[in-house]
Amino acid sequence: MPESPTDRWEQELERWLEPFLARLRRQAQRRWAPFYLKGLILPGARKSVEPMAARVAPGDTQQLHHFVSTSPWATAPLEEELVKAADRLVGGPDAVLVVDDTALVKQGRHSVGVKRQYCGQLGKRANCQSLVSLTLARAEVPVCVGLRLFLPEDWCGDPWRRAVAGVPKTIGYRPKWRIALDEIDRVLASGARFGCVLADAEYGKAAEFRAGLAERQLAYAVGILPTQKVYPADVTLTRPAPKPTGRPRKHPVPSAPSVPAAELIEARPEAFRAISWRAGTKGPLRAAFAALRVQVADGPVAARAQHLPGDEAWLVAEHRANGERKYYLSNLPADVSLEVLAALIKARWMCEQIHQQMKGELGLGHFEGRSWRGLHHHALLCQLAFAFLQHLRLRERGEKRGRAAGTAAAADAAGGAAPHPRRAHPRAPALPALPTALRASPSAMKLAG
Repeated sequence: MPESPTDRWEQELERWLEPFLARLRRQAQRRWAPFYLKGLILPGARKSVEPMAARVAPGDTQQLHHFVSTSPWATAPLEEELVKAADRLVGGPDAVLVVDDTALVKQGRHSVGVKRQYCGQLGKRANCQSLVSLTLARAEVPVCVGLRLFLPEDWCGDPWRRAVAGVPKTIGYRPKWRIALDEIDRVLASGARFGCVLADAEYGKAAEFRAGLAERQLAYAVGILPTQKVYPADVTLTRPAPKPTGRPRKHPVPSAPSVPAAELIEARPEAFRAISWRAGTKGPLRAAFAALRVQVADGPVAARAQHLPGDEAWLVAEHRANGERKYYLSNLPADVSLEVLAALIKARWMCEQIHQQMKGELGLGHFEGRSWRGLHHHALLCQLAFAFLQHLRLRERGEKRGRAAGTAAAADAAGGAAPHPRRAHPRAPALPALPTALRASPSAMKLAG
């Protein structure tokens, strides 16, 4: 009997999972991980434990629940394998690492880290958990390589809630930018290759975050607030003239005052020009961009709590068609073009798309447990499921290109003209629907071993 598409993808999943399962210490953990992943990948309106178990392992709900919520398997070894797999798919000097966060809407106050805070999914403050995310991407193909819970300060200072949710004692309060830097260190140590770090103003507004990237010798393009102070690029420092009386002045004096970033660049309307950075579903995506070199006011603190000039950087402004204005800083070289800056800045959209698909198709927000361990287990398994899907998509894309190349070679040998590969097989979107083989609901899977 010929193999069905479902059989083929299940066999490929088993093969792809081998290095991950090898990092799990117990046989039961290695047994249940594939079941949980299949539950996340296969169709179903709800991806919490009970409905997934009904689809893939009827009668074994408790075992599946134990695997994700209480089984003491460490996430670090699997996270290391995930970074290696992602790097094989999309890593390289032309890849980007996108830092962002995503919110999981929750009810009540007992789920770990839940708090009334800004929720991007709803566009307002709401009761939710917030996860700092890292996405490795290249050629508009993203793979999520990190999801780490942001634990609010009131949670960190509440021993009872921490104990009930199983928050490790080593976990203290860390602002999101600090979590992001720690996660960047982790993926670098695991071998991730990328050429630039991207982030929105939630991270870019923190001078410590930008300094941390510079200390790691990482290129970046990050959002900032319009009030971020900057100096003209040609600002100089001079020693103040000695005063006849009183204490001598200690700090050098800038030749020009610092001003808000928006004020400096908006005073140059002639610098703006329309740039298209990629094709959208309704045609090219365009906005007006301008860039100029500045020195960021994040140097040593001088008189009246004003910061002296720091590193030189690009200040970029974006005027969107809806009237929004956004501002960015980048430490890319002075000879980089405005087109390159704009394309890098706008590449951040991929993380928003990946969050939507992980929630909509893989059930990232469906976990019903309340514990630190369970949430991070579920989040990591969602990342593995997404990485596997990207593996299938890229393999399918390669097969299509191979068929197109074969058609071109055959037509050329016959003296005819083959259709252009890009016209015959237009570029697949970064986040297409689930592969066809995964759409039909399978019968319940038999427990192996």
